[in-house]
Amino acid sequence: MFKLVIGNKAYSSWSLRPWLLMRQAGIPFEEILIPLYESGSTDAILQYAPTGKVPCLVDGSLTVWESLAICEFLAEEFPEKQLWPADRAVRAEVRSLSAEMHAGFTAIRHHCPMNVRRHVPGRSHPSEVGRDLARFSAIVESMRARFAASGPFLAGQFSVADAMFAPVATRCRTYGLRLPSRSQAWVDHILGLPAMQEWYAAAAEEPWVLPGNEPAEG
Repeated sequence: MFKLVIGNKAYSSWSLRPWLLMRQAGIPFEEILIPLYESGSTDAILQYAPTGKVPCLVDGSLTVWESLAICEFLAEEFPEKQLWPADRAVRAEVRSLSAEMHAGFTAIRHHCPMNVRRHVPGRSHPSEVGRDLARFSAIVESMRARFAASGPFLAGQFSVADAMFAPVATRCRTYGLRLPSRSQAWVDHILGLPAMQEWYAAAAEEPWVLPGNEPAEG
Protein backbone atom coordinates (compact mmCIF):
# COMPACT_ATOMS: atom_id res chain seq x y z
CA MET A 1 0.00 0.00 0.00
CA PHE A 2 1.10 3.56 -0.68
CA LYS A 3 2.38 5.65 2.21
CA LEU A 4 1.64 9.36 2.05
CA VAL A 5 3.78 11.51 4.32
CA ILE A 6 2.09 14.79 5.20
CA GLY A 7 2.33 17.69 7.63
CA ASN A 8 -0.21 19.26 9.97
CA LYS A 9 -3.66 19.33 8.40
CA ALA A 10 -4.33 22.74 9.89
CA TYR A 11 -1.50 24.36 7.96
CA SER A 12 0.02 22.19 5.22
CA SER A 13 -1.46 23.25 1.90
CA TRP A 14 1.09 21.20 -0.03
CA SER A 15 0.06 18.04 1.86
CA LEU A 16 -3.63 18.64 1.17
CA ARG A 17 -3.22 18.33 -2.59
CA PRO A 18 -2.18 14.67 -3.00
CA TRP A 19 -4.17 13.68 0.09
CA LEU A 20 -7.37 15.06 -1.44
CA LEU A 21 -6.56 13.55 -4.82
CA MET A 22 -6.15 10.10 -3.32
CA ARG A 23 -9.21 10.33 -1.10
CA GLN A 24 -11.43 11.69 -3.87
CA ALA A 25 -10.18 9.09 -6.37
CA GLY A 26 -10.53 6.23 -3.88
CA ILE A 27 -6.84 5.30 -3.90
CA PRO A 28 -5.96 3.51 -0.64
CA PHE A 29 -2.97 4.74 1.34
CA GLU A 30 -1.42 4.78 4.77
CA GLU A 31 -1.17 8.29 6.17
CA ILE A 32 2.01 9.27 7.99
CA LEU A 33 1.61 12.67 9.64
CA ILE A 34 4.73 14.45 10.86
CA PRO A 35 4.10 17.72 12.74
CA LEU A 36 5.94 20.61 11.11
CA TYR A 37 8.11 23.29 12.71
CA GLU A 38 8.95 21.18 15.74
CA SER A 39 12.31 19.95 16.98
CA GLY A 40 13.20 16.90 14.91
CA SER A 41 10.53 17.48 12.23
CA THR A 42 13.00 17.76 9.36
CA ASP A 43 14.96 14.71 10.47
CA ALA A 44 11.75 12.70 10.69
CA ILE A 45 10.70 13.73 7.18
CA LEU A 46 14.18 12.96 5.83
CA GLN A 47 13.52 9.32 6.62
CA TYR A 48 11.09 9.43 3.68
CA ALA A 49 11.81 12.47 1.49
CA PRO A 50 15.27 13.61 0.34
CA THR A 51 14.19 17.25 0.56
CA GLY A 52 13.10 17.06 4.19
CA LYS A 53 9.75 18.49 3.10
CA VAL A 54 6.21 17.15 2.77
CA PRO A 55 4.33 15.74 0.99
CA CYS A 56 6.07 12.56 -0.04
CA LEU A 57 4.60 9.39 -1.52
CA VAL A 58 6.29 6.06 -0.83
CA ASP A 59 5.53 3.00 -2.97
CA GLY A 60 7.82 0.23 -1.78
CA SER A 61 11.34 1.24 -2.79
CA LEU A 62 10.02 4.12 -4.91
CA THR A 63 9.75 7.64 -3.49
CA VAL A 64 7.95 10.55 -5.15
CA TRP A 65 8.11 14.04 -3.65
CA GLU A 66 6.58 17.40 -4.59
CA SER A 67 2.80 17.63 -4.74
CA LEU A 68 2.42 17.96 -8.51
CA ALA A 69 4.87 15.13 -9.22
CA ILE A 70 2.88 12.89 -6.86
CA CYS A 71 -0.34 13.77 -8.66
CA GLU A 72 1.26 13.09 -12.04
CA PHE A 73 2.56 9.74 -10.81
CA LEU A 74 -0.85 8.70 -9.50
CA ALA A 75 -2.56 9.73 -12.72
CA GLU A 76 -0.18 7.43 -14.61
CA GLU A 77 -0.62 4.60 -12.12
CA PHE A 78 -4.43 4.79 -12.26
CA PRO A 79 -5.44 5.82 -15.79
CA GLU A 80 -8.94 4.47 -15.17
CA LYS A 81 -9.45 7.23 -12.57
CA GLN A 82 -9.12 9.85 -15.36
CA LEU A 83 -7.31 12.31 -13.11
CA TRP A 84 -6.38 14.21 -16.25
CA PRO A 85 -9.21 15.02 -18.72
CA ALA A 86 -9.50 12.66 -21.69
CA ASP A 87 -9.72 15.47 -24.24
CA ARG A 88 -6.22 16.46 -25.41
CA ALA A 89 -6.83 20.21 -25.45
CA VAL A 90 -8.58 20.25 -22.08
CA ARG A 91 -5.88 18.03 -20.61
CA ALA A 92 -3.19 20.46 -21.78
CA GLU A 93 -5.05 23.38 -20.22
CA VAL A 94 -5.62 21.56 -16.92
CA ARG A 95 -1.94 20.57 -16.80
CA SER A 96 -0.93 24.18 -17.42
CA LEU A 97 -3.22 25.44 -14.67
CA SER A 98 -1.92 22.83 -12.23
CA ALA A 99 1.67 23.84 -12.95
CA GLU A 100 0.75 27.53 -12.64
CA MET A 101 -0.71 26.91 -9.21
CA HIS A 102 2.29 24.86 -8.14
CA ALA A 103 4.76 27.58 -9.13
CA GLY A 104 2.77 30.78 -8.67
CA PHE A 105 0.25 32.65 -6.51
CA THR A 106 3.07 33.60 -4.15
CA ALA A 107 1.32 36.65 -2.69
CA ILE A 108 -1.73 34.78 -1.52
CA ARG A 109 0.50 32.04 -0.09
CA HIS A 110 2.58 34.56 1.84
CA HIS A 111 -0.08 36.95 3.07
CA CYS A 112 -2.92 34.44 3.51
CA PRO A 113 -1.26 31.31 4.92
CA MET A 114 -3.42 28.24 5.09
CA ASN A 115 -5.05 27.63 8.45
CA VAL A 116 -8.29 25.68 8.25
CA ARG A 117 -8.98 26.25 11.95
CA ARG A 118 -9.32 30.02 11.60
CA HIS A 119 -12.03 32.32 10.29
CA VAL A 120 -10.76 35.90 10.15
CA PRO A 121 -12.68 37.80 7.44
CA GLY A 122 -12.41 41.51 6.89
CA ARG A 123 -8.64 41.83 7.02
CA SER A 124 -6.92 44.16 4.57
CA HIS A 125 -4.44 42.59 2.18
CA PRO A 126 -1.72 44.01 -0.11
CA SER A 127 -2.62 44.73 -3.71
CA GLU A 128 -0.63 41.73 -4.92
CA VAL A 129 -3.05 39.45 -3.06
CA GLY A 130 -5.85 41.07 -5.04
CA ARG A 131 -4.01 40.31 -8.26
CA ASP A 132 -3.58 36.67 -7.28
CA LEU A 133 -7.23 36.43 -6.31
CA ALA A 134 -8.28 38.05 -9.61
CA ARG A 135 -6.23 35.51 -11.54
CA PHE A 136 -7.71 32.65 -9.51
CA SER A 137 -11.23 33.95 -10.16
CA ALA A 138 -10.55 34.38 -13.87
CA ILE A 139 -9.42 30.76 -14.09
CA VAL A 140 -12.39 29.36 -12.21
CA GLU A 141 -14.95 31.56 -13.94
CA SER A 142 -13.64 30.53 -17.37
CA MET A 143 -13.47 26.83 -16.56
CA ARG A 144 -16.90 26.69 -14.96
CA ALA A 145 -18.52 28.69 -17.75
CA ARG A 146 -17.25 26.16 -20.29
CA PHE A 147 -17.58 22.90 -18.36
CA ALA A 148 -20.58 23.35 -16.07
CA ALA A 149 -22.63 20.88 -18.09
CA SER A 150 -20.05 18.14 -17.46
CA GLY A 151 -19.99 18.37 -13.66
CA PRO A 152 -19.21 20.66 -10.70
CA PHE A 153 -15.40 20.57 -10.82
CA LEU A 154 -13.08 22.88 -12.77
CA ALA A 155 -13.16 20.82 -15.97
CA GLY A 156 -16.48 19.16 -15.14
CA GLN A 157 -15.15 15.95 -13.63
CA PHE A 158 -12.65 15.86 -10.78
CA SER A 159 -9.05 16.27 -11.91
CA VAL A 160 -5.58 17.04 -10.59
CA ALA A 161 -6.36 20.74 -11.02
CA ASP A 162 -9.09 20.61 -8.39
CA ALA A 163 -6.65 19.08 -5.91
CA MET A 164 -4.00 21.64 -6.77
CA PHE A 165 -6.36 24.59 -6.30
CA ALA A 166 -8.10 23.21 -3.18
CA PRO A 167 -5.82 25.08 -0.72
CA VAL A 168 -7.01 28.36 -2.25
CA ALA A 169 -10.57 27.32 -1.41
CA THR A 170 -9.56 26.98 2.25
CA ARG A 171 -7.95 30.42 2.19
CA CYS A 172 -11.10 31.95 0.71
CA ARG A 173 -13.05 30.64 3.67
CA THR A 174 -10.44 31.50 6.31
CA TYR A 175 -10.03 35.11 5.16
CA GLY A 176 -13.51 35.72 3.79
CA LEU A 177 -12.16 36.53 0.34
CA ARG A 178 -14.92 37.73 -1.98
CA LEU A 179 -15.38 35.92 -5.27
CA PRO A 180 -17.63 36.00 -8.34
CA SER A 181 -20.56 33.59 -8.29
CA ARG A 182 -19.08 30.69 -10.26
CA SER A 183 -15.85 30.85 -8.30
CA GLN A 184 -17.70 30.88 -4.99
CA ALA A 185 -19.79 27.92 -6.11
CA TRP A 186 -16.64 25.95 -6.90
CA VAL A 187 -15.12 26.87 -3.52
CA ASP A 188 -18.30 25.79 -1.74
CA HIS A 189 -18.36 22.52 -3.64
CA ILE A 190 -14.73 21.70 -2.86
CA LEU A 191 -15.12 22.53 0.82
CA GLY A 192 -18.26 20.41 0.97
CA LEU A 193 -16.60 17.24 -0.31
CA PRO A 194 -16.61 14.42 2.28
CA ALA A 195 -12.82 14.20 1.97
CA MET A 196 -12.46 17.91 2.76
CA GLN A 197 -14.82 17.59 5.69
CA GLU A 198 -12.63 14.73 6.95
CA TRP A 199 -9.52 16.92 6.59
CA TYR A 200 -11.13 19.81 8.49
CA ALA A 201 -12.35 17.53 11.27
CA ALA A 202 -8.89 16.01 11.73
CA ALA A 203 -7.28 19.48 11.73
CA ALA A 204 -9.64 20.60 14.48
CA GLU A 205 -8.36 17.78 16.71
CA GLU A 206 -4.66 18.45 16.17
CA PRO A 207 -2.82 19.56 19.32
CA TRP A 208 -0.10 21.53 17.52
CA VAL A 209 -0.46 25.31 17.24
CA LEU A 210 1.99 27.62 15.52
CA PRO A 211 2.60 30.98 17.22
CA GLY A 212 0.07 33.52 15.96
CA ASN A 213 -2.09 30.81 14.39
CA GLU A 214 -4.46 29.98 17.21
CA PRO A 215 -7.98 29.09 16.08
CA ALA A 216 -10.19 32.16 15.95
CA GLU A 217 -13.65 33.13 14.79
CA GLY A 218 -15.03 36.51 13.86
